[in-house]
Amino acid sequence: MDVYDRYVGQTLDRRYRLLRIIGVGGMAVVYESRDLNTNRRMAVKMLKEEYENDALSVSRFVNESRAIASLSHPNIVKIYDVSVREGRGPKYIVMELIEGITLKSYMNKTGALPTKELLSYTEQILKALEQAHSKNIIHRDIKPQNIMLLRSGRIKVTDFGIAKLPNADTLTMTDKAIGTVYYISPEQASAQKIDTRSDLYSLGVMLYEMATGQLPFVGDSPVQIALMQVNDHPIPPRDINPKIPVGLEQIIIGAMEKDPDRRFQTASQMLKFVRQLQDNPKFIFREYRDEYEVSRPQVAGRLRGITAGKRESRSMLPVIMGVATAFLIVVLTSAVIIFNSITKSMSDSQTQSITIPNFVGDNYGVDMATEQSAYYNITLEYVYSAEYPENQIISQKPEAGERRKVKAGAQKCDLTLVVSLGAKTIHLPDLTIMDSRKAGIKLKALGIISTEVTEYSDTVIEGYVIATEPEAGTLMEAGSTVKLIVSKGQKLTYIKMPNYVGKLASDCYSDIVSLGLRVRDVKYKTSNQPRGTILSQSRTYNADVPVGAPIDFVLSSGPETPRPPAE
Repeated sequence: MDVYDRYVGQTLDRRYRLLRIIGVGGMAVVYESRDLNTNRRMAVKMLKEEYENDALSVSRFVNESRAIASLSHPNIVKIYDVSVREGRGPKYIVMELIEGITLKSYMNKTGALPTKELLSYTEQILKALEQAHSKNIIHRDIKPQNIMLLRSGRIKVTDFGIAKLPNADTLTMTDKAIGTVYYISPEQASAQKIDTRSDLYSLGVMLYEMATGQLPFVGDSPVQIALMQVNDHPIPPRDINPKIPVGLEQIIIGAMEKDPDRRFQTASQMLKFVRQLQDNPKFIFREYRDEYEVSRPQVAGRLRGITAGKRESRSMLPVIMGVATAFLIVVLTSAVIIFNSITKSMSDSQTQSITIPNFVGDNYGVDMATEQSAYYNITLEYVYSAEYPENQIISQKPEAGERRKVKAGAQKCDLTLVVSLGAKTIHLPDLTIMDSRKAGIKLKALGIISTEVTEYSDTVIEGYVIATEPEAGTLMEAGSTVKLIVSKGQKLTYIKMPNYVGKLASDCYSDIVSLGLRVRDVKYKTSNQPRGTILSQSRTYNADVPVGAPIDFVLSSGPETPRPPAE
């Protein structure tokens, strides 16, 4: 660790100051840092020195930056900057700072997760994969160690280091099987061609682990585990944890099919099944049997709708059945009418009336979302608020105390919750040498209050901003106040204007200069006074005159020269 501690306190590229180590992996060290330009905390992922000259490691590092940079999704870690230049210091990626723990660490503490909680996490991971797969990016290393869990219950997918990018070069066999052996798909383990369905298999293994508290395949060596991924079927999850809903077991087995064609075909498709189970945890998906054999009859069959497998009818109806069709239609029609009547009666008996509780002031997170999912279709609206801390519920609709009818799994109450994002923060822009009125308008648009004080300035013209308090770049909350220090122009000193009339200009010049006045315009006029005598001045005697003010003079050119008489 000491070899990496030496970077703490250093600033990379005169911008990213490394504050402390927050994680050490196989190839990289992660530091908490501060962006000196924006004053924002970030994470800097630095490639270890021993790998800086390893082409494969550098390629993987660059690959991660390219993969994440092309994605923008709330459930995928953000990337802000990359530096992988040769001979220009350490190679690093500047990323979003995530304050949470890995899903693996969380699972190690809790064991098997409740169904509602694991479905919430799975939904978010699938939405991240949906975004990545839409860009033709295959993660190839989906595992709980690469999933970050925030305190709010939000999931962040990280580490795209071995992701397969669109138009990438052909992978080597080693590259194909580089994912963690406990979670890799059969095609990765056997060095076959992979596609987006490989990520879904890995997610299926994660689901198995979240639901049962144990991995589906364990062995004495990575090779043994890889062979099990290719050849063996896992123990049905419900054999390990009978509390697991049948529908969840169906989704897990469907995701972990050995043959990719029998697996969920897209993240969107798997997401649809997960959401169905979120709406009704007791839902059982329709199945059908075919020639494909699975190891345990209790999980035989596949979820209808995953693939478009062919199934030919193997029975021949007797011709006589056609004669009976008309009679059967009449009987069935009567039965349908009776059945609908009974069903409606049963449905009405299952409907219950609930009183809307008061959610205002509660914190919205994954626990609340899962607890209320049986009764409410929750819509979230996020707003900035200095009064309410982040994730606290500000208001709700319907309001507390109102009554609504619901039916578990079929009819829910629509509930809109307005949730606080916390106080809005703004990095104070540089407003120096800007007209104070424009600066005030700009701050108002940012939600910042401005006040003005004036000072003299020899360099900033009157009415323009000299500086701000606090200084530019400071992180501020909306509603805060900024002091604009505005220029009054140069500070002026006043003197009493002397009377120079009747004096020779040559005698007065040194006095004019010493007083800080300046001569602007001089005109001559004939008079009986000696040449150079000051006849008038533009500034009134004894008036207050600013230092540096201009003065105009009229001087005598002497008496008019008489003309000689005409001959």
